[in-house]
Amino acid sequence: MATPDRLTATLALAHALSAAERGLPVIPLSRTKLPALPSPHREEPPAAGPPCRGACGLTGHGVHDASTDPAVVRALFAAAPWATGYGIACGRPRHHLIGLDLDTKHGADPLAALHRLARDHGFTIPATLTVLTPSGGRHVWLTGPPGVPVPNSASRLAPGVDVRGAGGYLVGPGSLTTAGVYRLAPGTAHLPAAPCPGPLLALLTRERRKPPPPAPLRTAHGHGLVEFVRTAHEGQRNTRLFWAACRAYENGLGETLAAALTAAALHTGLALPEIHSTLASAARRSTGTRARPPADARPVPLFGPGQAPPRGGRHRA
Repeated sequence: MATPDRLTATLALAHALSAAERGLPVIPLSRTKLPALPSPHREEPPAAGPPCRGACGLTGHGVHDASTDPAVVRALFAAAPWATGYGIACGRPRHHLIGLDLDTKHGADPLAALHRLARDHGFTIPATLTVLTPSGGRHVWLTGPPGVPVPNSASRLAPGVDVRGAGGYLVGPGSLTTAGVYRLAPGTAHLPAAPCPGPLLALLTRERRKPPPPAPLRTAHGHGLVEFVRTAHEGQRNTRLFWAACRAYENGLGETLAAALTAAALHTGLALPEIHSTLASAARRSTGTRARPPADARPVPLFGPGQAPPRGGRHRA
């Protein structure tokens, strides 16, 4: 009679072969949900180019080992007799699977977030095969068109909604993990993975916009920074000087404006040793966290959009 571990491995292989028969590429997984086969390159020094994805002919390349060939699947599981589950590669022919991982572990309500997204963008979440996770979440299976790779992401689409696309994988139903067993959601076992709605596919494949770079100083001489320091009142003089000096150094004008900022600070009544100390602190901090603007400050024409002056209180060097 088979031992429990052997029985678990046998069941995992049976589930994997069933998925492969339906055209879903699979790999063996360990109880941790990670690929069961270790990388054959783990003892090698880091490669100069892109990592090997199986060109070496060995197994242990994670999702890149996934196959629908029963002989290959059996060989993979034979090489990993400790496997307790299987992963299904996303983005691969013939189904080009897309997985929406609705994760509830951090207190989010991803299902509600997904429904809000559907309402806001004018699409309906189709009836489709769904897998329940041991943590209380679910995997919603969809299919995409050939030639349209969907990137993997975490909570980018909506809070608590992770996306498994090209290069990713889903834990297959029937897999045993340290958290429990992945199961088909009632009423969905007979359903195929539904095509991804067009508006949703557009959201999944849109490029993430990079934040705009900080606006440059509007004048090469930094007159606005100097005036900002010069008009400081008692209680905000040191903070304004520090913030203005940081702005100057960040824009390559630190040394140029040092004398003018010193004169402006002297005009407000700051002592020279304190001014020198503040300028030195700003020079050290110019590549780190920016000083915060004071609540009393008015907009200074020198700064670009989103660059407001610092809050009250003394700076911390």
